[in-house]
Amino acid sequence: MTRLLGAVLAGGRSSRFGSDKAIALWDGKRLLDRARGLLDPWCDDVVVVGRDGGIADLPSPGLGPLGGIAAALDHGATRGFRCVLTISCDMPRVPKEVFEALLRRGPSYCVEAPVLGHWPAALGAQLLSYLETGPSRSVKAWAQSIGALPIDAEVPIANINTPADLLAL
Repeated sequence: MTRLLGAVLAGGRSSRFGSDKAIALWDGKRLLDRARGLLDPWCDDVVVVGRDGGIADLPSPGLGPLGGIAAALDHGATRGFRCVLTISCDMPRVPKEVFEALLRRGPSYCVEAPVLGHWPAALGAQLLSYLETGPSRSVKAWAQSIGALPIDAEVPIANINTPADLLAL
């Protein structure tokens, strides 16, 4: 049976939000907990990456989402997970159809929100090398460089960057 690790990326600075958006409340629940809840039905285990009490970004903090994905891939590979499903803590709503499409084949990523992806854990070393030598720190650029399948969500994926974004939900 394929073991799937879920990883909530929560290491951003939240500079546009003005405070730690991972703990911001929407409908009485922290954004971090909402993202974790979205992964729970699909994954054997879910971890938080990039914040105290979670897994540290690799190879170091400050590399953006790719550092979080690298950490999640490494964590998954060393613990016997075949693949990792990633989401950002600022995505409180993702239709189940998007997860179903991502999980049909990995690697794959959501075109509207590339951090939302399904990655073979074995890609960890390749991602670390890309972080050292790659031309971009963009998740989409890395995903394209490894031939990941782009998945069109066909609906807008909410991404909370400012307090106004949260109020607009």
